[in-house]
Order: sequence, then C-alpha cells, then structure tokens
Amino acid sequence: MDEQNDQYLQRLKKSDELKSSGIAPYGRRFEATDTACALTEKYAAATKESLETHPVSCRLAGRIVALRRFGKAAFAHLQDATGRIQVYFKKEVLDDPAVAVFEQLDLGDILGVSGRLFRTKTEELTVQVETLALLAKSLRPLPEKWHGLTDVEIRYRQRYLDLISNPDVRRVFVQRGRIIAAVREFLNERGFLEVETPMMQPIPGGAAARPFITHHNTLGIDLYLRIAPELYLKRLIVGGLERVYEINRSFRNEGISTVHNPEFTMLEFYQAYADYQDLMAMTEELFGFVATRVLGGLTFPYQDHTIDLTPPWKRIPFLEAIRSAVPDRSALENRQKLLAFLEQNKIPVKGNETMGKLQQALFEARVEPSLIQPTFIIDYPTEISPLAKRKESDPELTDRFELFITGLELANAFSELNDPQDQRRRFEDQAKSRAAGDLEAHLMDEDYLRALEHAMPPTAGEGVGIDRLVMLLTNQISIRDVIFFPQLRPAGSSGRQEKS
Repeated sequence: MDEQNDQYLQRLKKSDELKSSGIAPYGRRFEATDTACALTEKYAAATKESLETHPVSCRLAGRIVALRRFGKAAFAHLQDATGRIQVYFKKEVLDDPAVAVFEQLDLGDILGVSGRLFRTKTEELTVQVETLALLAKSLRPLPEKWHGLTDVEIRYRQRYLDLISNPDVRRVFVQRGRIIAAVREFLNERGFLEVETPMMQPIPGGAAARPFITHHNTLGIDLYLRIAPELYLKRLIVGGLERVYEINRSFRNEGISTVHNPEFTMLEFYQAYADYQDLMAMTEELFGFVATRVLGGLTFPYQDHTIDLTPPWKRIPFLEAIRSAVPDRSALENRQKLLAFLEQNKIPVKGNETMGKLQQALFEARVEPSLIQPTFIIDYPTEISPLAKRKESDPELTDRFELFITGLELANAFSELNDPQDQRRRFEDQAKSRAAGDLEAHLMDEDYLRALEHAMPPTAGEGVGIDRLVMLLTNQISIRDVIFFPQLRPAGSSGRQEKS
C-alpha cells in the first residue's frame, strides 16, 4: 500500500470515529466575524501586555496548513481567503467534543474557532482557541511540499491544491478579479452598456480562426462556439445601441502555448461615430486607468523590463515595421521573393498564402518579439483586415491598429467597415481563400450583411485579450498561470505536447 492510500485510510478511520462519538466530520454554517489578515493588521502593534490587560475576542474559520503537536497542546496555522494566522489548542481549555476533534485533527482540515488573541514567547500573534468546530474533514493529505507546490502538472490539473499551497498564485487571481472590475468601471463611466451575445452561433465570424463545432439535437443543426462576438455586437450598433461592450468567453480550435488557450477571455467594445484614432487614445486611457487602480501607477516590472504606460505610445505603420526585417526591401512587393526569404529563414508558411499573409508571418516572426514598450502598429493591409474600413488616402490599407507590449499582441482595433457592398466583396475574397485551403478565412454571413444594409453608423471597435492583460499586470509569462483551469491533454495521454 502506498503512503497516499495509507494516509487516506487513516483519515477515513478518524472520520468514522468522529461519527461514532456523535461529531459530524462535515459541519454546517459557521459565522466568522474576523479574518486572518484583518486581525494581523489591526493588532500588529499590540503588545503581549496590552492583549492581557485588554482581551481581544475573535472568531474565524479556515484550513489547517501547518500543525505541531506537543502532547496535550498544539500550534497550527489557519489559512482563510485573506491569509493565515497561528492558533493554539490546549486540551484543558476545550470542552469534551472539542477535545475529540482536537485528537483527530490533520493537515488540511477546515475548522471554525473562537478565542482570544495573545502573543507567544516569540511574539507571534496567536489565537488561544476556546471553542472548536470541525467544518470539513480532509481525507487526502496536502502535497508533501504544501508550502510551495512546484509540480506544474499538478498545479494546473488540480488548481485547488495550487491555491491552497501557493499564496502568490492566489494573489494573481485576486488581481485578475480587480483588473476585470476596473475595466468594467472604466467603460461604464463612459456610457458603455454591457451586453451578452450568443456563444453558439450558426456562422462563426469576427476573427481569423478555426472554430469548435457542436450539434443541437432539437434544431437538428450544427452550431459553432464563437471565435469572437464582433458581428453580433455590431448588429447592436445597427440597432441604435451606440456604445456597447462584452467581456466574453471565446473559443478557437488552434494551438496551445504559453500565450494561447483554446478557451479565453476577451473584452470587445464598440463606439458609434468614432474611428480607430479615437480608440488609440482611449486604449492608452484604459490601460493607464487599470494599471493605476491595480498597481498604483503607470510603470511596473515585467520579467527583465520596466514597462511604462505613460502616453503617448509609439505608432508605427505595418509596412514600415517590416521593412527593416528583410535585407532586400523589394521582397515586400514580390511574392516569390518574400516566400523564398521566409522559407530560407525557417519562418513557417504553407506556400499558398497571399502576399498579405506572408507579410503577416514575417511581422510575427521578426518584428513582434521586439515590441517591448507599448506600441501601436497601424495601417494594416486590406487583404488581412476583412472587417476594417479602407484608408481614405490608400485603399490598399485599412484604418486599423494592433497594440503590442512585451512582444505580445494585447489589442486589435479598427474603424469598422460599414459599406455592405465592400463587405460582401471582402467576404467573397475570404471564401476564395477558404476554398484554397485557408481554414481560418471568414465565412459568408448573409444576416450580418443584411444588418449593414440597414445602415451602421461610422463605428470604431476593439478587442483586448483579458488573459494577456492579466499576464502583463501580474508579471506572468504563461497564460496558464492566469487561467484557473487551462486546457490540458488528459493525464497520461500520449501524442504531441503543447507548445512551450
């Protein structure tokens, strides 16, 4: 019998013994009036003498994450959602049911305690437990190194253990909640309405990506998990909702890496009567607002860099950005030359891509990693921007930008294409690309075209990757560290591994 199973059986026996003595190993409601963090902060300066002279009663609940027994007494650390505090058990202080619980305690058990505060000989603030309630018996032990669980496989597959064991992980996810709350606050204050659009769509649209397919039994039709909410949000603009946003879950059937997860969170917002220049200024404000709310300022560390969000940010045209990436600039206008350069430099291409797709591959391989400080890449080719409005000065380019920080794309925005005839032609071009083997090309969406034919006002729209924004503001290099339950292969499965 291995050690894990042995411990499980021992704990199960303890649970049964508690039941036999009339004590429920899984308790009921417990009203905790205090938290570990609040107590340690409020009484940080309280001396041993002052706590004896003016007793402080407290009542809190949490999980045992450390336990040291000394015969008829024990010290433990109790951890709740705010932190941990030391507690002290002494059998002679407890009543009989509490003594029975005390004798069966294990690491991982969840308790409710009440008592008074005191300081130990080492001056550690501690709760002298006077009443004790077992709220949940842990049948499985915490990981051997509970104080620093490092097995990545366990951390991602059993996130609950990661959260118990690693306070820094918990802080990342608390920050994630604060970041999303700040995004909502920023948009709500500017008159945007939060809306919800379908996750299951008859035609996937709004991004170049392969969708997941499901089937609706009652309707007898295939549906797609959305790759983006864009086309539905713009339908709402047509309907007269002039400022809308959605913090949405989207799904893309593509590779898994440190910056890609098949299921991810994205912010999309749309503003009527605005253009992409307006959104560049608004993006600077949004990121600055969130960083100040969460981190207290516009500069912060990210790995080996200090990121500065102070506006204005750099603005570099797409074609200008890739000129320095090729020794022979004429290759940017000659498909065969550019294809040969990419293949020679082992930049992945299939060989049947359009000129715009080849330029995009060059940009992603040679330019994107160097964009550490906030940089807007603007004026993308029309060919790779099927939903963006053409530039008035050059119809081969669009009023579009992407935002890059730390070598990652964090946002994509453009002046929306609202000419239904031009949009139809773009969809038709996408259909040709799809027929030629591009499975990420947009599908024809007749209902969306019908909506545009009812007239959509000039509009600017933007998508922001929430997961990547959290990575930036919490100094994480893997998207798996900012998603509670990242997608993984089944445990023990073979085959291709996720990209690093």
